[in-house]
Amino acid sequence: MAKHALLSASGAHRWLECTPSALLELQFPQSTSEYAEEGTAAHELCELTARYFLGEVSEMDFENRRDELAKGHYYNAEMQECANDYARFVTEKTKAAQESCEDAFTELEVRVDFSKYVKDGFGTGDCIIVADKVLEIVDFKYGKGVRVEATGNPQMRLYALGALLKYNTLFDIDSVRMTIFQPRLSGVQSSDEITVKELLEWAEKYVKPRAKLAYKGEGEFAPSEEVCKFCRAKAQCKARADKNLKLFDEAPDAMLLTPEEAGAILEKAADIQAWLTDLEGLVSSTLLSGQPVTGWKMVEGRSNRKFADELKVVEAMKSAGYDESLLYERKLITLTQMEKDFGKKAVAETLGELIVKPQGKPTLAPAKDKRPEFKPEEQLLAEFDK
Repeated sequence: MAKHALLSASGAHRWLECTPSALLELQFPQSTSEYAEEGTAAHELCELTARYFLGEVSEMDFENRRDELAKGHYYNAEMQECANDYARFVTEKTKAAQESCEDAFTELEVRVDFSKYVKDGFGTGDCIIVADKVLEIVDFKYGKGVRVEATGNPQMRLYALGALLKYNTLFDIDSVRMTIFQPRLSGVQSSDEITVKELLEWAEKYVKPRAKLAYKGEGEFAPSEEVCKFCRAKAQCKARADKNLKLFDEAPDAMLLTPEEAGAILEKAADIQAWLTDLEGLVSSTLLSGQPVTGWKMVEGRSNRKFADELKVVEAMKSAGYDESLLYERKLITLTQMEKDFGKKAVAETLGELIVKPQGKPTLAPAKDKRPEFKPEEQLLAEFDK
């Protein structure tokens, strides 16, 4: 079984902000999900494909190992296409580094150690390109639900810190460039660059003291939507509950809420809906395990009728004299499914302008959201220009 660091790079956004959470999480078992397993499969394929593009494995070895990975549940054309895009990206970055530094080299799936600043701290960098002046870190993200930003990203910075400690004796490194490669979000590439001086100052003045608190389970809890999202203790954390419950004690004095007051409540309550869902999950799992929870019980939910055996249904209807063609409806598969089955590039090349993206429905979002503001007057003018 792989060893997990208490203060991992992947969880840094959590334990750096909410230092006691690292030890609190130890009371709960490690879990996985279909998305995590899919991501692991994609990373394995990306590493193999990148090694092939870089000439580290032969074509025969690549095809044999890829065929083995293809037997897995998650492999499909879209995943291979993403792996190819990643491999090309890494190869191009490597060539660019070697043009300015003859001895530059690339390493994949590298264990980096940043325990100088974080006790027992280590992680695995997807891709590290080592060269004079600029050290580059590339992190592959297969998820498409949330865009991951490189700017100020503590996971990337800890990888950069570990890589710098590993390779700084080989080259004269002035800065570190960190890139998130997230191909399923329209090939999004988010990059950030920081000087070695700034990185080491961040590590010494911010990371080191907070890591000491986190390792001992000390410091202040700092629950928030982002911090709590993947915390294993999120459903039972008292600090999170207290923060959310306090909102109900802050009702305005007036009999009617103003839009400004409603907006302020929405901003404070960003985590409440997720918190209530987590509480439902906790109570439901407790009841299903056979333990009582006062005031609650599990009941049978609504279900829809269905055919017990579709083949036998068709035969029975045909025997009754119905035309088989009337039993089926013809429906085009979704664009997402088509791209997954045949590959995004192949579908785009075949369909071209037949693929359109209508304007999205106006959606409420916090002011800090990176998407541009929707302006009704501009939409009205656009309609007149058609």
